[in-house]
Amino acid sequence: MTAVTQVTLPLPILPEVWSAEKDFKAVGPLSSPTQRNIEPVGPHFLAHARRKRHKRTFSEDERIQAQETAKKVEDDDAGEISEPEDPLMLQRDAKDWKGQDHYAVLGLSKYRHRATEDQIKRAHRKKVLKHHPDKKAAAGSTEDDSFFKCIQKATEVLLDPVKRRQFDSVDEGANVETPSKKQTQRGNFYKLWNPVFDSEARFSKVHPVPHLGDEDSSKDDVYNFYEFWYHFDSWRSFEYQDEDVPDDNENRDQKRHVEKKNQNRRKKLKTEDTQRLRKLVDDALALDERIKKFKQQEYNEKNKKKLEKEAETKRLQEEAKRAKEEEAKLAKERDEAEKAEKAEGKKAKEAAKNAAKKNKRVLRGAAKDANYFHEGGDAPADKIDKALADVDLVIAKIDNEQLALLASKLNGKTDTAEIKTVFVDEIKTLTGAGKIKEGEIKSF
Repeated sequence: MTAVTQVTLPLPILPEVWSAEKDFKAVGPLSSPTQRNIEPVGPHFLAHARRKRHKRTFSEDERIQAQETAKKVEDDDAGEISEPEDPLMLQRDAKDWKGQDHYAVLGLSKYRHRATEDQIKRAHRKKVLKHHPDKKAAAGSTEDDSFFKCIQKATEVLLDPVKRRQFDSVDEGANVETPSKKQTQRGNFYKLWNPVFDSEARFSKVHPVPHLGDEDSSKDDVYNFYEFWYHFDSWRSFEYQDEDVPDDNENRDQKRHVEKKNQNRRKKLKTEDTQRLRKLVDDALALDERIKKFKQQEYNEKNKKKLEKEAETKRLQEEAKRAKEEEAKLAKERDEAEKAEKAEGKKAKEAAKNAAKKNKRVLRGAAKDANYFHEGGDAPADKIDKALADVDLVIAKIDNEQLALLASKLNGKTDTAEIKTVFVDEIKTLTGAGKIKEGEIKSF
């Protein structure tokens, strides 16, 4: 437990020139004295306590506190403006400051032209705390201060609006590679080309810059987009790549020569950049499926009557073709039906013919079973001929149905009298119908 020290403080002594006794008038009695414990507090007491505790001198404590503050700053900025340092970048020659990537030197590669002034200052502070020559010397490092000078130069360029714009004009780290035709055809046009135009838009004098959009963008939006880029007003310049102009006044001719050379080079680079951008827009326009769709719509609208006439002609042709195909189908079905009917008729005729033959055999067999209608012994040859002739005559006078009926009457009969009776009845019917004349039948 911390010991409490009590300090007795007397009331202050009145000054000698004080002369208020004659004018003093008491308005009330003094209160009773109260004892209070006073504890030392505040940053100065804490610093004193820290020095006493760790047995440090004033200079040692200030140095250690400065190191802890620097570490705290680094930790605070680690998430936003921290990125790995390239070992080759740390070995850069400070004299070649134009060839260095100022954003990479300060750890702002992911922000580049979008980095704010506050971010640049914080990045500078962080890099200085880490690479300051005094700090490295205190840590026993033998490295020179070349990279520290690179940090100072990067900060100088990026905090100067004119110099920063000149550097941003030639900052290749912010460029986006233009996709090829094959890449565009295999991938998503809008996903591949949007970053390209967003990167180029940083050079525009006119804002806002229209976006590429997507497949649902209107015709006006798409045409306005390409119109904007075909008339793109760029602030991009190339002074940053100028050859250094001599500062001495003795060689004025050389100075004018270098200035003229730089001007010509800037114009050439500006022309080349304009041509590059024009080709980029041409490539995007050629690969944009929306343009093809809009042109097709315009063509369709322009040739609407012609297309309607062609469509009507095509419709009539298709209808005629369908009618012809239907007619051919019906004709084929009729032919097949006729063939089938003929086949059935032929088959029926064959069946009827076969049935007639069978029935004729039944009639002739019945005549044979009736002994050819001869009584007493075997029938002689002439009797047989007459009987068969009469049977054939009866067969000739009746149709197939009547023949079938007659055969059914005779079928299964073996008695001569019954067979003869059937024939006699049939002959009478034929005679009555006038199909057989009297005396034509010889056996009955």
